Amino acid sequence: MEDLFSKTYTNDFTTTFEGDDSGDIQPRQTPGIFYSKAIPSPVKTPTLLAWSDDLANELKIKKPDSQQAIDILGGNRLAASMFPYAARYGGHQFGNWAGQLGDGRAITLGEWESDGKSWELQLKGAGPTAYSRRADGRAVLRSSVREYLMSEAMFYLGVPTTRALSLVSTGEQIARDMFYNGNPQFEPGAIVMRVAPSFLRFGNFEIFASKNEISNLKKLSEWTIAKHFPHIAGDNKIVDWLKEVVERTASMVVEWLRVGFVHGVMNTDNMSILGLTIDYGPFSFLDNYDPDFTPNTTDLPGRRYAYGKQASVAYWNLGCLANAIAPLVDDTGKLVETIESFEDIFWLKYYAMMGNKLGLDRVNEIDVNLVDGFEKVLAEIQPDMTLFYQLLSNIPADFKNREEVMTHFEDSFYSEPDKNATDHLFDLMNTYTIRLKENKCTRDESRKKMQTSNPRFILRNYLLHEAIEGLEKGDSTLFSKLQQAISEPYSSLHDEFLSKRPDWASQKPGSSMLSCSS
Repeated sequence: MEDLFSKTYTNDFTTTFEGDDSGDIQPRQTPGIFYSKAIPSPVKTPTLLAWSDDLANELKIKKPDSQQAIDILGGNRLAASMFPYAARYGGHQFGNWAGQLGDGRAITLGEWESDGKSWELQLKGAGPTAYSRRADGRAVLRSSVREYLMSEAMFYLGVPTTRALSLVSTGEQIARDMFYNGNPQFEPGAIVMRVAPSFLRFGNFEIFASKNEISNLKKLSEWTIAKHFPHIAGDNKIVDWLKEVVERTASMVVEWLRVGFVHGVMNTDNMSILGLTIDYGPFSFLDNYDPDFTPNTTDLPGRRYAYGKQASVAYWNLGCLANAIAPLVDDTGKLVETIESFEDIFWLKYYAMMGNKLGLDRVNEIDVNLVDGFEKVLAEIQPDMTLFYQLLSNIPADFKNREEVMTHFEDSFYSEPDKNATDHLFDLMNTYTIRLKENKCTRDESRKKMQTSNPRFILRNYLLHEAIEGLEKGDSTLFSKLQQAISEPYSSLHDEFLSKRPDWASQKPGSSMLSCSS
């Protein structure tokens, strides 16, 4: 185990590429460069609130036992070998090109190497950078708790994601207009240390293409392939690289849909080149199964980033990436073919995933209709997604009548289905139980498959909100419980949280929908 303060960090990104090393954090356009040096701004009293022991053990990082190490996590101190910077990138936001964006409140400190692997350590909320525009580069406790817990929760759910190593309070108050309604309030500040092999996004490549900086585009693409996709080589490597990005992105979205996750702001600057879930803002898990649900108030009324649209948005975003790297390829038709392959890749992965959720031994052509039937009926009835699949795993082999079906699933209903919906559910369950009898695996094996695909615990927005309210009052009880529960989402050990969203939570600010500032 090594100490954060005494570790020798590598700085491959900043030593490879041209950047602005002046440390000037005046917001500005930075043409022709990859990054701008950004020294974290000191805070009043950095205090460690949470630490991910599992991640620290994987990276062989010693838990802070001195103020020196905590000061690094809070941005008050740097190790001698660190070269902190903010990356330059652009992005399409809500379907429109937004131009230069960049790390406005994230500062990468350096790269931590362990067991032959390299991890970027990045502080979110450590102060302004050259890309902060009109913002202060800070983060509040509310958004920081959400990112810390959610990134770790997604990891334990088995979803590709960036990680969070620590959560530090700053001892300062930050003004935030939570709903963009002209009523800012002061909230306690906090900083999260995020960890990933890379925080490169689609937007890192888009910005160079948009400015016709083709030499920089080529340098970044070739470096990314060599460092993060070293198995890809040859004359066709740009296209082969895009193929892998398409595959990883499809896999990530399928995993989102499996657990009911809604990202909320799938702009191209929030899409990881490694296929990781990145930038946790106005996210949510589904409570009631509503394909049109978006947790982002900024996404209304169009609902571009709703739960059921995430695959199509991923496809659109991949098209933006393909357009960006097109200058590097002689035959752009190969890029078009690669992007168009997304649909087949996604649906193959999606139906296989749904087969596991339903406990099927395999997914054949007839099963596709069964899966589609589940989607249709769930969208009609809108039961609690998590509870519905838990009840489904214990479904009787046969039902005598509709009343038995309704009684079996009633704990998952937010409102009583009408007769048509009841009939549809009954017919679906008849079809499903007949299909289960055709399985070539035992019922116990089928249930085990369902139990490992359907979480019993999800980090619901109202639970996060209650935990944040507790922390703001100095009570960490619920936060501590949630920190334990996220690490065992398929276990029954935390069934105190296995219940529907309470009625009050659907209306209370911060418990259902949030803005991009969250």
